Amino acid sequence: MRFSVIIPVFNRPDEVDELLKSLIEQTYNDFEVIVVEDGSSLPCRDVVDKYSDKLNVRYFYKKNGGPGLARNFGAEKANGEYLIFLDSDCIVPNSYFELVNDELTSNYVDFFGGPDATHHSFTSIQKAIGYSMTSFFTTGGIRGGKLKLERFTPRSFNMGVSFDAFRAVNGFSNMRFGEDVDLSLRLFEKGYKSRLFPAAFVYHKRRTDFRKFFKQVFNSGMARINLAINHKGALKLVHLLPSGFVVAMSAILVASFFFPILFVLPILYSLMLFVDSLVKGNGFVVGLLGVVAAWVQLYGYGLGFIYALWLWMVHGTKPQGAFVKNFYR
Repeated sequence: MRFSVIIPVFNRPDEVDELLKSLIEQTYNDFEVIVVEDGSSLPCRDVVDKYSDKLNVRYFYKKNGGPGLARNFGAEKANGEYLIFLDSDCIVPNSYFELVNDELTSNYVDFFGGPDATHHSFTSIQKAIGYSMTSFFTTGGIRGGKLKLERFTPRSFNMGVSFDAFRAVNGFSNMRFGEDVDLSLRLFEKGYKSRLFPAAFVYHKRRTDFRKFFKQVFNSGMARINLAINHKGALKLVHLLPSGFVVAMSAILVASFFFPILFVLPILYSLMLFVDSLVKGNGFVVGLLGVVAAWVQLYGYGLGFIYALWLWMVHGTKPQGAFVKNFYR
C-alpha cells in the first residue's frame, strides 16, 4: 500500500461524508482510509459503512483523547509506506493523490504539507476565515503562502509523513493543541526534511462561526508558548506579531479617544485587508467578513499567547489550553 490516509473525527458525520465522497473520485487510488472516531457522541460509522464497497476504508472507535492521539491510533493500524493526515472538515480535489505521488517520486522528502483553499460551497463566514488564515497580512504566509516569514511547517489538516520517520519520533505527542507543529519540530530535530507541495491543496472548512474560530486561535496562541518551552529556538519573531498587534492596536484604540487622528490606523489596516481580499477574488460580503475574521484571528491568537505567557512567566504554570471541554461548541 502506497498511502494510508488517517482521519480523526469528533462529532462531524456530515463532514466525513463529504470527505469520503471526495476520496472515491481520486485519479490515483493506491491508498487506504482509516477513520478514527475520537469518543464522539454523534458517531459516523453508518457514514463510513456507506462507502465500504467504494473505498478501502476501515472504521475504529476510541475513547476521547484529542486529535494527536487519535492519529497515532490510526497509524498503528496503517499498512502504507506513507501516512497522510487529513482533518475531517476537508474536501480533497480529485488529483490530490496523483500530485502527491508525483512529487514524492520526482523529489522524495520525509514529510510534507499542502496549502488549503476555500470551496465554492462554503459559507461566507467559512470563506472569510479561510482568507484570514492564509493571508500574508495575518499569518505571515506560514501556512503555505508564496510569501513567508519562516520555514514551512506542515499542519495536520493536510500533512504527509513517511511511516519510518513517524515511527522514529514516536508519532504525535499528547499535546491537545499545537500537536502538529510539535511533530514537525521533532522531525526537524531528527534531521528529517520537509517540503511544501503547492499544488496538493485541500478545501478546508475550518470553523463555522467567529465564536468557534476565536476558541481555535486562542488555543493556538497558548500552544505556541508550550512549543517554545518544549523546543529550544522554536519561538520566532513572526509568532510574536499577533500579541504585538493586540498591544499596539489596543493602545491606539484607547489613545484615539484623546487623539482621534490615531483611529485612522486600524481603519487603514482594515481597508488593506478588504482590498487584498477583493483582489484575491472574494466578493464584497466575504471581503467585509474577512476583515472581521482577521481581527478575530489576531486578537484571539494574541490574547491566547499573552495569557499563556503570563501563566508561564508569572505563575510558573505550563499552559494546557483553554476551551478544552467545549472546543467544538
